[in-house]
Amino acid sequence: MLLVSALMISFFVVVFTELRRKASGLINIEAGDAVKLINKDAVVLDIRSPDAFAHGHIVNAKNIPSDELDTRIEQLSKYKGTPIVAVCDAGITTTKTVTKLRNSGFESVFGLKGGMSGWGQAGLPVVTGKKTRSKSGKHKKRSKSDQ
Repeated sequence: MLLVSALMISFFVVVFTELRRKASGLINIEAGDAVKLINKDAVVLDIRSPDAFAHGHIVNAKNIPSDELDTRIEQLSKYKGTPIVAVCDAGITTTKTVTKLRNSGFESVFGLKGGMSGWGQAGLPVVTGKKTRSKSGKHKKRSKSDQ
């Protein structure tokens, strides 16, 4: 009887936590869902430091570090009706950014689950400087005519 009671309590705690997360509107999306949004002209907002951004970021991402978001939020005002995918290193600090943007009138803002780590684990391309590399390890060898 004690084990059944503990199981029931655990179940209700999980359900309650999930419902509270959904009700708060803080939605983290998987890398595959982010790609679908990006293909439909979503804006990628990279909230990492400029150094981390320079080491690798999602194609066409806009870099506004999280500590500068309050002072630079007007740069995003033209995207209020456009989906925004917020990206950090591991998907942890995007919650604060998503909340801040939604409170500022942005309609659909999402956090990338796993951040850039999750993006890389999914084998999706990352821009570093002028080159695009894939984390999957499959690189095309360039011929002399391409160089």
